Amino acid sequence: MRQSPANRILILLKTDGPQLAAAIGEALGISSEAARQQLTKMAEEGLVEPVAEAAAGRGRPRQFWHLTTAGNRQFPDGHADLTATLLATMVSQLGQGALDTVISAREADTLQRYRSEIDLTADLPSRVASLAAIRTQEGYMADHWQDDDGSLMLVENHCPICAAACACSGFCRSELETFRAALGARVEREEHILLGARRCAYRIRAAA
Repeated sequence: MRQSPANRILILLKTDGPQLAAAIGEALGISSEAARQQLTKMAEEGLVEPVAEAAAGRGRPRQFWHLTTAGNRQFPDGHADLTATLLATMVSQLGQGALDTVISAREADTLQRYRSEIDLTADLPSRVASLAAIRTQEGYMADHWQDDDGSLMLVENHCPICAAACACSGFCRSELETFRAALGARVEREEHILLGARRCAYRIRAAA
């Protein structure tokens, strides 16, 4: 099914971050003016908003389009309110230990599944590519690439378990450990949605 221009813009801003109208028009194969008209309509719906950012040198400020909170809500949230409520109830009724047990069990199950799909005999770029594909299937809108210094980046533009992670940072810590074990590599988180970043980003290097 062909996506509407609005949906394509939402996905573009989600995956690539704030954009100029001209860049959005180019990505969609339409004119800058047509892109601005679509963005204006989406702004009226509360999905996007323009933010003026100073240009380099003495140039006039440029208007970048950002997703609003409502715009971000157009992407799956894994039943955010119910998840947060269930986690809070678990801790209050059963104690923190019960939640820790659940997180550990989820980590073990996830690691087993990842290891069945990632070939540890393959080179590290191939393993990272496999993990990115798995995470995309799970709703994280993942991407990956190799930097000039040889390290690899895994980027997740969306977090479908954000509500759970907000309620308990143990989920994020568990995922980081799962990545390390599944890849057999050093993994460090460089950007974190829960700390205000637009995405979660991980730098990956071969194990020492």
